[in-house]
Amino acid sequence: MDDLGSELTLKPVYRRVILKLSGEAFGHQGKTGINIDETLNVARQARRIASSGVQLAIVVGGGNILRGAHFSAGGEIIKEATAHYMGMLATVMNGLALMQALESLKCETRLQTALRMDTVTEPYIQRRCLRHLEKGRIVILAGGTGAPFVTTDTAAALRARDLEADILLKGTRVDGVFSADPEINPHAVLYDKLTYGQVLRENLRVMDMQAISTCRDGKLPIIVFNYKREGNLERALAGLPVGTLVKESF
Repeated sequence: MDDLGSELTLKPVYRRVILKLSGEAFGHQGKTGINIDETLNVARQARRIASSGVQLAIVVGGGNILRGAHFSAGGEIIKEATAHYMGMLATVMNGLALMQALESLKCETRLQTALRMDTVTEPYIQRRCLRHLEKGRIVILAGGTGAPFVTTDTAAALRARDLEADILLKGTRVDGVFSADPEINPHAVLYDKLTYGQVLRENLRVMDMQAISTCRDGKLPIIVFNYKREGNLERALAGLPVGTLVKESF
């Protein structure tokens, strides 16, 4: 489906959503840096969603540029907290690239960060972010929470609760949550539904445990899905079975 002139044929059932994308969404798997084609692919999907009237905020990771854990492993030269701040800056780079890609598609977009850098971004302010969403702008949220030792998954969960989102969408390169890593174990089983309790008890690799606990406390449902499969995002927003749905009970 080409983005030019395309429209959603499925009716969304959610009004406001948070889409969490790792840094891998902006580059080729196994490689570092930002790839413009991959970034435009994300932008085209976001444009289709926003054009349907859904209020969309995107929380971006930065692992394609830098993972703080890699720099903090030794702990002698670069301290762990500093490495985390470096990772936050990497998310801002992805955010700027996505903002430009969206604007090249004529989407009104705002980039907000938890770290103050007023020459290139807006600070994250809840009321301002809500106003942008209500006006139909796509908001990109970068910089994590602005504090070290917190993952971008947890940042996405916190922002989703702060902005009173209807659902948190976690885009990955696999089809959902599996019993084991499907890229290593070909016999791994794909779950279509899970409760927060199951995820926490079985330590399943959905998001980090703090993010899951945050969503559980707010009764915020999560859909983990393969964003690279054409139409998956639209189907998820239409309430159709896609990936793995995580919620309180079924």
